Amino acid sequence: MGHAGAPSPFLQTPSSYAWATIIYAAQVAASGMIASTLALGAPAPDFDLPGVDGRRYSLSSFEGKPVLVVIFSCNHCPYVVAYEDRMIAIQRDYAQRGVQLVAINSNDDKAYPADSLPEMVKRSRDKGFNFPYLRDEPQKVVEAYGGVCTPHVFAFDKVRRLRYRGRIDDSKDASKVTTHDLRNALDDMLRGGAVRVPDTKPFGCSIKWYSMKPV
Repeated sequence: MGHAGAPSPFLQTPSSYAWATIIYAAQVAASGMIASTLALGAPAPDFDLPGVDGRRYSLSSFEGKPVLVVIFSCNHCPYVVAYEDRMIAIQRDYAQRGVQLVAINSNDDKAYPADSLPEMVKRSRDKGFNFPYLRDEPQKVVEAYGGVCTPHVFAFDKVRRLRYRGRIDDSKDASKVTTHDLRNALDDMLRGGAVRVPDTKPFGCSIKWYSMKPV
């Protein structure tokens, strides 16, 4: 199914989301975890994770932010690489309105050394990330959120209820984007209204679980 670090062929397009969930369910079943993506309206699971800046972060680190966006991310996935500039731009464009992005890397760094914390530090520095980049080595946080792939977005309101989940937009290729799903959701949330499209289909590279062999 390809070399180590390659995106799963079942996670490369939005239309293949059904396959993504099948693969994810098979992975978590094999590892004894529960295959359940966080439901809309659910409270944000807390975390206590190290960041590339040497600090530890939890939900309380972002008190006062009206919107918190958790994005399961990584270093090696070509989909994430394609989206990094867009993630930086979203944080820049919405920072003054109180939006906070947080990227979390939960991948197996034994099979995928590029996803280790030292490599995350280098990546954040080289790209100039303007948001916290955290390491979920025990994979408990991605399990709690039910992350399927990288990138996978979970956006929470000021009381930390899930208001949007899914993708950043509808194309890996920035020149072919037709729907800015996360930006649209943020605009709706900041206006205080219902998110018009709260659930979209994420796509990218599968989460690399420690119990899984590289694919």
